[in-house]
Amino acid sequence: MEKTITIKSPATIANLVCGFDILGLALEEPYDVMTLTRKDAPGLTIKHIDEYGLTEKPEDNVAGAALLALMEAYETKLGFELTIDKRIKPGSGLGSSAASAAGAVYAANKLIENAFSNDDLIRFAMNGEKVASGVKHADNITPCLLGGVTLIRSIHPLDIIKIDAPELFITVVHPQIEVKTSDARQILKEDISLKKAIRQWGNIAGLVAGLMQKDYELIGRSLEDVIIEPVRSILIPAFDEVKAKCIEAGALGGGISGSGPSIFMLNKNQETALIVEDIMKNIYTRVGIEFKTYVTKLNTKGITTL
Repeated sequence: MEKTITIKSPATIANLVCGFDILGLALEEPYDVMTLTRKDAPGLTIKHIDEYGLTEKPEDNVAGAALLALMEAYETKLGFELTIDKRIKPGSGLGSSAASAAGAVYAANKLIENAFSNDDLIRFAMNGEKVASGVKHADNITPCLLGGVTLIRSIHPLDIIKIDAPELFITVVHPQIEVKTSDARQILKEDISLKKAIRQWGNIAGLVAGLMQKDYELIGRSLEDVIIEPVRSILIPAFDEVKAKCIEAGALGGGISGSGPSIFMLNKNQETALIVEDIMKNIYTRVGIEFKTYVTKLNTKGITTL
């Protein structure tokens, strides 16, 4: 039985515009690097070797909360030492907390000879998301763990569908401001009109069908959100301009990554993805907000061992 494992856990984009809390995809970059070592003595210690100053107290750390749930469910007492090199900035909207939570339980499961199923790991990792945002959601966890595009039909009982998507190039701009997931959830309306709900359902169904049929035009038409984006976009400077100009330049479409502030655009090819990146850079340079951009691909594997 192996005693140490190092993994890379990818960033993710949740919601995919219209699929709030039910759709997500994994990115090739950025990603966290985590090393987990099994100890003889029971218990969990966590060490961060990044710059973000996150707590190392297991029950208050997203990776720690997920690992503690796994350890409690295992048949015998376990001991682990976890080292986290976080390269996905917390609060970026790119699934930073999910990468930690899912990566930790994936690594632990490898060290105990895959004692738990993927569904078990998703449930354990959701404890980390609750620490981060106050809500057990899985739209970042599932693509991080499984790779590709995932659909959450249900949380109770857990019912996850992996969608066979076409090749996609994704451009992301991360304005260097913070939008906390918990804050972004608090501003959402609890009630929506039937008219808006019907339109949203059509977009979700169209997006899933477009991905499965590899119909880029249908994907683009379906990347519309009439419920969440109009409320959350006010938290992100220059959002409307970025979205409009990127689509005009040939992007299939896009929107807020998770709860923001990152903005993503899906593209059919790398050439368009790079043009879209230049547009994003020009807008935020003019606005005077520091930013970071990524041009990456759909990650079909999820978490992998280094």
